[in-house]
Amino acid sequence: MTSTSHSQSADPEGPRRTVLSFNTPDGGRRTAPARLAARESRRDAQLPQRIRSGILDDVGQSCVQVWLTPADAKNPAARALLDRETGTALRLYRLFPDSRDLRDFRKPSNASLFPRIIGHELDTPEPYLLYEPPRGLPAARTHVMSATDLRPLAHGLMRAMSLLDGQGLVPLGISPGTVLWDGTSLQLWGLEAVVRTGQPRIRWGRTPYCSPEQRRAEGLTDPRDGVWSAAQVLYQLVTGRPGPADRAPADLASHRVLAETLRGAFAPLARDRPTPAALLDLLEPGASRRLALDAPADESLPHREAFEQTLRLKREAPAAEPYDEQDAAAAGEVVCPYCLENIQLDLGSLFVTDSRMQYQPLNPSGIANPLRRQDIMRGAVQKCTADPEFPEHFIPVPYLTYGKPLTIAMVGQSSTGKSHLLTQMIAAITDGGLEPFGLQWQSVNPAQHARFVRERVQPLRDGQVLDHTSGVGLDGFARFVESLLITDARGQVRPVAFFDLGGEDLVRTDSALRFLLGVDAMVFVVDPALALPLPQLDHARQHLGLEVNRDGDLAFATVLDRLPKNGPYLDVTAAMVLGKADLLRFQPPVDRWLGEAAPTALDPALAREESADVYALLRRLAGQAWLRPFDTIRRCTLHVSSATGGQEAEGRYPAGSGPRRVLEPLLSLLAMHGLIEVPGGAEAFAVGKAPALEAVPLSEASDSPREETK
Repeated sequence: MTSTSHSQSADPEGPRRTVLSFNTPDGGRRTAPARLAARESRRDAQLPQRIRSGILDDVGQSCVQVWLTPADAKNPAARALLDRETGTALRLYRLFPDSRDLRDFRKPSNASLFPRIIGHELDTPEPYLLYEPPRGLPAARTHVMSATDLRPLAHGLMRAMSLLDGQGLVPLGISPGTVLWDGTSLQLWGLEAVVRTGQPRIRWGRTPYCSPEQRRAEGLTDPRDGVWSAAQVLYQLVTGRPGPADRAPADLASHRVLAETLRGAFAPLARDRPTPAALLDLLEPGASRRLALDAPADESLPHREAFEQTLRLKREAPAAEPYDEQDAAAAGEVVCPYCLENIQLDLGSLFVTDSRMQYQPLNPSGIANPLRRQDIMRGAVQKCTADPEFPEHFIPVPYLTYGKPLTIAMVGQSSTGKSHLLTQMIAAITDGGLEPFGLQWQSVNPAQHARFVRERVQPLRDGQVLDHTSGVGLDGFARFVESLLITDARGQVRPVAFFDLGGEDLVRTDSALRFLLGVDAMVFVVDPALALPLPQLDHARQHLGLEVNRDGDLAFATVLDRLPKNGPYLDVTAAMVLGKADLLRFQPPVDRWLGEAAPTALDPALAREESADVYALLRRLAGQAWLRPFDTIRRCTLHVSSATGGQEAEGRYPAGSGPRRVLEPLLSLLAMHGLIEVPGGAEAFAVGKAPALEAVPLSEASDSPREETK
């Protein structure tokens, strides 16, 4: 995706004339001629963001631009800060309409407590966001404030913090530089330092405004971290000097307004400080309750209830017989990943490559040294003759010697980004992403794996947009991409083979049936541009030539109709992935999950929470047709993932590709197949545990003794 922002003049003595094309906070797209001030500054000397004033000349609108230079934008951490600031600004824009209280024009609206975003353009070499001009001056410019002004300022600050707390957000950057005052009301800036409650604390801010725990980066973020910061700002405004960095000021009692307002706010530990709501109620009794009543309703609630009902029905359905790896190994046959016929190891059909990369016959019986024989056999291949009409092809020997491979197929239309996702998934494995879960990996064929890394992984990591892959092997509807040997915590080895089911080819290729009969697991990749009729995706749809399809992905339907069915549900395992999630990185609940740190253990409760969030989002906005894989496959989880972390600009990803949550769908599949042990077992991980009332049959519950009411 390209940006149409370009400079027309750059006079160092006058304003810089340019044309800005950016996303508006309501999801639209706007292009405007602009004049940006030649003078620029940093909001904070420790932060990379620059700031300058400007005018959007299409409507004569004053603005402030916060942006990164191309050099700073190459730093992923700097981009992440701008992303976080933009996400917070958009969330506040959606939550609080820009209107004043009609009953009291002197009372500022919730929206006025925060910066008001005009637009943003982040997937460019010089990313930026635009605000309405700030209202008021930083408190840092005020030496001492009168008690008359301090009380409404403190009220506004506690109100802003309470509103953020109600959304599960904590402002870590409250300081005299981010608290603005216009003589009657407050505006809180520093949105780049707003984080979710419960995340690991990060070192942020300066002493004494950052809390003691924040300064040491100990524990998890707490709404009362901001209470410490607010107390320090108010103390400085009253006394004209900063307070102690780790305790209450010794003279606090001599300042009546502070002593009444900041009871316990200077406690060294967050758990001993009052909440923002408690401090707000000291200033205005009952104010926190009124804020809670004004909170917007949760639109996802009925859809989350539908998710729970679907899981309940799955739990009630009889489970399929568990897969017996020993029986599969005894059979000795596997599906050839190229011609899709059943084959088994044939020591008379082995080959190795010579120095000219030509295949030469191999007779393993002549190799007496067992270590040398094992090494040679790992690099050997077997010629497959199962289908004489299929072009000549060779299978790595390790693929044939560890029992039935776990076959994983990527499903989706050609535009969904599934090939990028699969590339990043395998790259994450080779980077050691499976090790925290007790798994080790080896390539089935070192030469094939090296070619995959060279031709797919490295270019994508360097920021190149990959062409639609035809797989590493031969062309065909079921494209074999890569295979690995996965060793679990018990020392058992199993091949895992990855296939890419081409969208259009899959729909029109009847031979798919033969392959699908043997598939063990599916990854259904949902393209948000196809599924979600959100206005912020219109620009992506226009760029990619797509339209919203309310009937779901045709490739999904084709696969589901051809999979063997035994009972009310399909017995394969599946993971549904809302891909290209960077397009929705500011849309709840996607923003939450993209911000989650990489897991080091599988938590069934957290996995179920993510599944419920994605289910509710798709059901509410896309429609039930897009959830058909989850509704028809008994063991299925849902995930948020981004293979690149951003959109392309002129054929490249400006900051390189920054994958997020690409391994989680595979981890889920491995858990459902027993390669990763999870609390409650693989079955409970897939369909959840039955609540106590659900576990008791209705007939038994009705027969239980009870007192008769009179």
